[in-house]
Amino acid sequence: MPVKYIPYYPDTVEGQAILNNITRTQRLLRYRENNKVYDRIKRGMPYYEVETIEVVNGQGLRANENTSERSLTINHSPLTISDNLVIRGECISACAYLKEKGIKVDLVYIDPPFASGADYAKKVYIRRNPKLAEKIAKAEEQLDIEELRSFEEKMYGDIWNKEDYLNWMYENLMAIKSIMSDTASIYVHLDWHIGHYVKILMDEVFGEDNLINEIIWHYTGNSIPTKCFQKKHDTIFIYSKSEDFTLNLDDVLLPYSESTLKRYNHTDEDGKKYKVSSLVKGSKEIVYAKEGRIPDSVWEIPLVRQVDEKVDYSTQKPEALLERIIKASSNKGMIVADFFGGSGTTAKVAHDLGRNFIHVDVGINSIQTTRDRLIQAGASFQILEIKDGVSLFRNPQQTMDKLATLIPGLQRNVPGISNFWFGAITEAKLGTVPVYVPNLLNTQEKVLDIPNINTIINQELQNLEVNAKKVIVYYVDVDDINEIEKFIKDNNATEIEVELRDLKNLLHEVVLEDQIMVSGQWLLVNEKGEQVFINDDKNMDKALFENKKAGDTVTINNLQLTINHYSLTINNFKSDRLIQKINEFNQKGNLQSLTTGKKFEPISISEEGLELIELISLDCENSEGPWHSSTEIKIDKLGYVIKDGIKTKDFWDGKITSEKKPKRIKIRNISGDETIKAIE
Repeated sequence: MPVKYIPYYPDTVEGQAILNNITRTQRLLRYRENNKVYDRIKRGMPYYEVETIEVVNGQGLRANENTSERSLTINHSPLTISDNLVIRGECISACAYLKEKGIKVDLVYIDPPFASGADYAKKVYIRRNPKLAEKIAKAEEQLDIEELRSFEEKMYGDIWNKEDYLNWMYENLMAIKSIMSDTASIYVHLDWHIGHYVKILMDEVFGEDNLINEIIWHYTGNSIPTKCFQKKHDTIFIYSKSEDFTLNLDDVLLPYSESTLKRYNHTDEDGKKYKVSSLVKGSKEIVYAKEGRIPDSVWEIPLVRQVDEKVDYSTQKPEALLERIIKASSNKGMIVADFFGGSGTTAKVAHDLGRNFIHVDVGINSIQTTRDRLIQAGASFQILEIKDGVSLFRNPQQTMDKLATLIPGLQRNVPGISNFWFGAITEAKLGTVPVYVPNLLNTQEKVLDIPNINTIINQELQNLEVNAKKVIVYYVDVDDINEIEKFIKDNNATEIEVELRDLKNLLHEVVLEDQIMVSGQWLLVNEKGEQVFINDDKNMDKALFENKKAGDTVTINNLQLTINHYSLTINNFKSDRLIQKINEFNQKGNLQSLTTGKKFEPISISEEGLELIELISLDCENSEGPWHSSTEIKIDKLGYVIKDGIKTKDFWDGKITSEKKPKRIKIRNISGDETIKAIE
């Protein structure tokens, strides 16, 4: 359950309408169940406990400390702890946290799901076996990208019922507005699927008079033959919160065309170009050329093409697009927020332009991609996680898929069971038992309240085409379990039993840790400059190296030795989830090869399993609490090492070194699962 509910607006009173024009919204958008939205808005935004997961280039705070009263110094300049945040959680819960902490944002850019009906997948690349790294380096082998072994995993399904999407978006927009400063503006990036409906919602939330622009982002790319004109643009709606908003058009000027520049064919003593225009009665006027022209509402910006900018994230937007938005609608030092942060382009560009950033996303791949991107950019930030009772797998979609395997006997797509139900199980005495599981992608379904249970018993039970004697209803949170049970008893007009079950009992089984085997050794140098290796095992004198680091001296067998570094070797890495996924990929490929006749090369993993590792991080400071990365290496898909955010042309050799002995190690596999192990 939420710790409490945070009002969207401070003066809300029970039974009082939030907006004067709610009636107009209902008249214009006659979508079903929108009364639920207003009930939730009156109740407020759910505020959950927030845990600090990691602090990068800074000093952490516990989630319950008052961020408005604490600050730290980074690069000799004061920075409020809360200014740069990467938050794993949903938009509404993140807004509740920001509002509770008194944090206002000055610019919002969101690129939410488009209700496109498409599934978005992440391509997962198998890394080079580090045991072969030395041979590869000696042979100077160049690896062709087409030779990489990979498989795909679904990141999220952008499949929405239109009414559900609009209800969901309305709540998000209301939450975002509640934490915007008085001079803030919001850019909402959509396409033709749902944008025209969301435009009406934005008129209601922000006011028709606060529409600044409708931007058409036009881009080019490979054309796919269709029976209609190629769809090569997205739409971005810009609204302000008030009449007084930040807009710096002179900061986003574009170069003049050659034909325009030719008209400014004179140059003065200071080198400024001008033209001479004829006025009435033969008089002349000198007109100086400005630094450039103000962009119009059609932006010609190409898709992400530069290799250095690509981060292998399916919905990544180009930095040039966000650079224009952030320059135009914010000033240095302001806070820029993205509540559907994706690949982290908004946060990265905001940092580059001297703004503070807040990145929010519910997917772990988004958080990790953004974290790594910001580390390479040299940013300082905290990673927070909203503890809303849902132990998510990598993202909500994969968690939903995983849950289907955890409910004993569950069958999907059962005849006579609508898509409202997650599936059904068969019991000997009861026959078919429909099962409801809240959609973790949809905030509205996470709390089982009277409106939700009313929909189940007075609509879905009566629409069942099977002769069901019982249904099972899973919930994440429940408004009041006794009140819900009483409502079912008093209002269930059918003979069908409704059994309530806590979904959290299943969710904790979704997140399973990988297995890591490591061994460490100290590298020391004697007086002659010769290297001496000492294994870090249980038989050695632990106190000898306690609190020691590179450059310190120790005495062993009457010899004075200088510590060079601590080396940790990853001996074995096992991920049952990845092995299962790879086996499924191989089975599917083998079946396809039998039907198509094409040769299929299955993915094989070595006994050590080190090809399944993407990132290794060492914490030499803390044995528990927020993670502090003392040093880390990331292995890119070509097998090259990125050490502490700096790209190299070195292949990984299965080891990682640090100046001090680490207290714990974190390993991220190629799909994004992270496992932490203490170093004894």
